Amino acid sequence: MKNERERLIPFSAPSLCLPKGRIWLVGGTSDSAIIARAIAAEQFPCTVTVTTSAARSLYPQRQNLKIEIASMDVSQMDKFCWREQIVAVVDASHPYAVTVSEGAIATAQTKQIPYLRYERPSVNSPSLDKGAIELDSFETLVNGDYLLGQRVLLTVGYKALPLFEPWQNRATLFTRLLPALNSLEVAISAGFSSDRIMALRPPVSAELEKALWQQWQISLVVTKASGKAGGEDVKRSVAAELGVPLIVIARPKVAYPQQTSNLSDIIAFCRQHLSID
Repeated sequence: MKNERERLIPFSAPSLCLPKGRIWLVGGTSDSAIIARAIAAEQFPCTVTVTTSAARSLYPQRQNLKIEIASMDVSQMDKFCWREQIVAVVDASHPYAVTVSEGAIATAQTKQIPYLRYERPSVNSPSLDKGAIELDSFETLVNGDYLLGQRVLLTVGYKALPLFEPWQNRATLFTRLLPALNSLEVAISAGFSSDRIMALRPPVSAELEKALWQQWQISLVVTKASGKAGGEDVKRSVAAELGVPLIVIARPKVAYPQQTSNLSDIIAFCRQHLSID
């Protein structure tokens, strides 16, 4: 029989302040990749959602960081939040991904999950605003005469291209878009011939931007107010240098519950809602 002193004493591990639940980072942008790295550095459990396999490569491989390729409607977002035990949402989707943001907001409100929007800073430089025309929407652009008789470069993404199909016989339209099959299919369906399509992944340098405009003899450029991360500053600079008019389509208005442009605010938000002391 073992001596009394040899009996095993139950071991009590010290209590650890472990995170409860996970952060949902709505990603797919270069901004979200930076945010993901910051979250991973804090070792916060986080699931990032993107819509393409190409976007997945933006993110680091970390133990607490999961990357999922998913294009979800609201009901699917609800199930996703339940499955992943989401306790807070950080929305760093593209400024023009209105459906995604509105879906994430609706899901967060229904499930009473805190939501924070990361809104990338706008490009504010009076010296680059010469010749720039600000319009509130693509509809305003295509319903006016801005494009008539022009050699137009559209750097607006592929989803807006069908709006320009009626203009194919009234202007010479070119487009630059991501090198993805669905993007090219939409462009061709909208009437763009192969010699008027440039498939190129950003970032695009000022030198390359300038060379492309000159090669195609562009007289008007249309872009989105996508900030520095979207190359808006480069386009404004090249437009000012070459004297080419630039039409900038404003960001859609979305009623975000709360938003920030500071990474430190996002980390504090995550820490608060993961119950980390």
